[in-house]
Amino acid sequence: MTEAVTIHVCTSCRAEGEALEPREARAGARLHAALLEAATADGAPHVTIVPVDCMSVCKRPVTIGFSAPGKWTYVYGDFAQEAPEVSAAVILDGAARFAATSDGLIPWKERPQALKKGVIARLPPSAA
Repeated sequence: MTEAVTIHVCTSCRAEGEALEPREARAGARLHAALLEAATADGAPHVTIVPVDCMSVCKRPVTIGFSAPGKWTYVYGDFAQEAPEVSAAVILDGAARFAATSDGLIPWKERPQALKKGVIARLPPSAA
């Protein structure tokens, strides 16, 4: 069964050398916009995309996270080197795989390459 997943997107993330302003031109904000557009186009009912002002992973921009009740939470980075629409497609694919698991643990062989190399943290489900 596919369950809902929240994709958190650090909208303040900047690619190396990117200007501070305008904030909506930063790599994280562009990825957020691309995710919203791709999810709408794909009709991805299993995702909620939430902008986050800062995820404090500035050394690994652009950062996103997957979370869902009762599942492990994952934080991924390094999406800045790809075009936002390419990253959005990879992230939505990963989110669908995450949503289809019972515990949030996507088998290694089934993960998109960007999620294999970009993993930053894995947090256990919170106790209710």
